[in-house]
Amino acid sequence: MNTPHPIPEPLWSTVPPEAQTAVLAVLDSLNGRIAELELRVRDLEARLKLNSTNSSKPPSSDPIGFKRKPPNPPSGRKRGGQPGHHRALRSLVPPEKVHTITDCRPTDCRRCGHALVGDDPTPLVHQVAELPKIEPLVDEYRLHRLGCPKCGATTCGSLPDGVPQGCFGPYLQAVLATLAGGYRLSKRQVQQIAGDLFGLSIATGMVSKLERQSAAVLEAPYNELAMDVHDAAAVGIDDTSWRENRHKAQLWVVVTALTTVFTIAARRTAAVAKALLGSKPDQVVTSDRHSSFEWIDPDWRQICWSHLERDFQAMIDRGGAGEATGRALLRLAKRMFRWWHRVRDGTIDRGRFQTIAARLRREVKKALESGQSCGCAKTAATCFEILKVEAALWTFVRVEGVEPTNNGSERALRHAVIWRRVSGGTDSADGSRFVERMLTVVATCRQQKRNVLDYLSACFAAHLRGQKVPSLLPAK
Repeated sequence: MNTPHPIPEPLWSTVPPEAQTAVLAVLDSLNGRIAELELRVRDLEARLKLNSTNSSKPPSSDPIGFKRKPPNPPSGRKRGGQPGHHRALRSLVPPEKVHTITDCRPTDCRRCGHALVGDDPTPLVHQVAELPKIEPLVDEYRLHRLGCPKCGATTCGSLPDGVPQGCFGPYLQAVLATLAGGYRLSKRQVQQIAGDLFGLSIATGMVSKLERQSAAVLEAPYNELAMDVHDAAAVGIDDTSWRENRHKAQLWVVVTALTTVFTIAARRTAAVAKALLGSKPDQVVTSDRHSSFEWIDPDWRQICWSHLERDFQAMIDRGGAGEATGRALLRLAKRMFRWWHRVRDGTIDRGRFQTIAARLRREVKKALESGQSCGCAKTAATCFEILKVEAALWTFVRVEGVEPTNNGSERALRHAVIWRRVSGGTDSADGSRFVERMLTVVATCRQQKRNVLDYLSACFAAHLRGQKVPSLLPAK
């Protein structure tokens, strides 16, 4: 009997048939277990190779010493500005805003020494900026408590209208909120910078209290912005991990042309995505391929091609039977981007690009269908999942104003990711409300080229006077 076992044939022939059957069954079981473990080892090795170039992992998670491919080969030119480039100069402050003006006239000729008089109609202007020493302006209000000569009751004086009940004015509160929310300083750092720059003594507990007050003031404009997102024609949505009170949470961002809204939620689910996006028909949503967006009609969804490129690179890095599929798809993706950049540059019109994109779409679909039977289980599964939303790969070709990537949302998240890495997250729901509202204010003001500090100061001043807080919606 020819059997796949390590037992010598003379010895094997002495084994009773019932025992041979049992031994073969054990060997089959062990062979199956070995194949299963080999598959698991290959899977774990593939996971070790994942990085920011072939997965959705952020660049910050790449191991030390990891070298990314340079975007372009060295040109061979010297560093710095090249001949003919536009020189960047600091804008001069207008004369009405200059603190002092000093005329510097020469007294004699640099060549012959003859005395010089008069004025140059177009003198060279050299401006020097300096900051005065910042000292807080402290106003003291003495609340007198007087006794009534008739009934003996005491009555205390009240603060004038517009005077805060707390110890800090609206502009100072705006400065401290900007330091925390706009520049990611910790409570301890805010305390230290208040002392170093402003000469203020402030406790970290007071910084926390001011953050809660700031979040409460910004609630109305934040909610107004969050509702306005529901009516936007096109949005990008993305998310990243967060921690609230040492528990896992998720930080979401929704980006439109002129607004950005952040939300910290407990989970990464379709229910959260629906609440953030609303139910407006024909709204184009740009996102990655996560299952929380599967409820969106593929005809009104745009899959991020930057994420797809990383998927295709992962196919290549895994090697084996799926490598050829990955190379073919990555090559087609790069062709698409080359043509798309020409559309943005204006070197080809949109009609020609739509014709080119139709041909590209057929080639991409054919490569994905071929990849389903390539022999690599992971590559085949990825191709199958992409084909399910194939229409969502090309919405940007049909709908003008939609980008093929979700880079806008990813850029918006970078500030939040750095904040999370520095702070470790938030300790309470109140802290999360401050984070999401300050992130929203900072990102939206910068989109609209509004000064963050001026906006926050106006918000706190209006709240102090009992007026409506200024809106974050762009002027129409």
